[in-house]
Amino acid sequence: MTRVPTAALWPAPRALAPVDADVRLPGSKSLTNRELVLAALAEGSGVVRRALRSRDTELMASALTALGSTVATAAEDWAVTPGIVAEDERTVAVDCGLAGTVMRFVPALAGLRGGPTEFDGDPHARTRPMAEVLGALRDLGVAIPGGADRLPFTVAGTGRVRGGTVVIDASTSSQFVSALLLAAPRFDQGVDVRHDGKPVPSLPHIDMTVACLRSRGVEVDDSEPNRWQVAPGPVAAREVSIEPDLSNAAPFLMLALTSGGRVTVADWPSRTTQAGDALRGILEQMGAEVTLDARGLTVRGSGVVHGIDADLHDVGELAPAVAALAALADSPSHLRGIAHIRGHETDRLAALATEISGLGGDVAEHDDGLSLRPAPLHGGTFHTYADHRMAQAAVVIGSAVDDVLVEDVDTTAKTFPGFPAAWSELFAR
Repeated sequence: MTRVPTAALWPAPRALAPVDADVRLPGSKSLTNRELVLAALAEGSGVVRRALRSRDTELMASALTALGSTVATAAEDWAVTPGIVAEDERTVAVDCGLAGTVMRFVPALAGLRGGPTEFDGDPHARTRPMAEVLGALRDLGVAIPGGADRLPFTVAGTGRVRGGTVVIDASTSSQFVSALLLAAPRFDQGVDVRHDGKPVPSLPHIDMTVACLRSRGVEVDDSEPNRWQVAPGPVAAREVSIEPDLSNAAPFLMLALTSGGRVTVADWPSRTTQAGDALRGILEQMGAEVTLDARGLTVRGSGVVHGIDADLHDVGELAPAVAALAALADSPSHLRGIAHIRGHETDRLAALATEISGLGGDVAEHDDGLSLRPAPLHGGTFHTYADHRMAQAAVVIGSAVDDVLVEDVDTTAKTFPGFPAAWSELFAR
């Protein structure tokens, strides 16, 4: 694992008194990128209000623009004019960066244009699982030459995609399913996606995809477990407002526990498909007082954190922050069902075990999770591996432990531009 020079390290603020704060979060990356894709497939122009401006969403906007749509990102509300047409015979390139939503959602759309689309991304992006979604697209009639099963690859678009029934193993990423569902209304036969394998992780993200489709008038049948059917038909143009990114709330809400204070996250939806909503129950189990009302979600802590035994299979994106909080607990924790997070921006299980142990933590890494026991933590360098969730885990520990140095804290810009300043401000009040 790569180590970095001291100059790249950021001192994580330590809470020396109870924090009392109100926080307003940027929009959800997951919702922004889903709505951008659907806006590019819609029957007319639309607007994505309160779009998250981050590397992943700007990469999505650039990808859709490369395919022929127009995404105007200068203002807070992003206007989208559809333009993916069969007559487009240009060869275009899509930079996926490290964004799973770009590398998995956009290839299906590339099959709908009439020319080649070349996909590549950051070096680590070339290691992320892609075989299932690329194989499924081939089965549905998308030409992807050369037998590629990960980046880089080329989609040889013909201007139309047959669609139909496909069987996939989505046990390593729910994005494989969402990728097929989002483009399906424009396929000749729609899709009938059937999962065959271990349980699909992060099911709330598929629920989010289904809700986004239905809100645009698309017919979706998800009444049968492990099967999703999308009928061909028009995608309605809409003006949509993006919810705050609830997973990004994790370190802020956890600060209430580690400092013995209060944190309120504004605009928390009363109903949502976001995985981050599970924080309400998780933090309550770990010792917080949790209240949801018109102001938002408020978490109060006593300064004492309890361990937790939790299956995080459906909410794996929360695992790094939960593991960090568990490292500060007064009793053991067992986090299970999260083998799939080894295939995210980094192998998160190995990375968490390494970095928490490096600060004195007592961590055991398992095939599908982590066990943590109480241990005195000390300062040191917490490496992030270009993973925004690892950086958020680091600051949770740093809020309760002196002299934690975060390597590449700016990787948080993937979903929360300006995170270091927003986080530091809470300690200056």
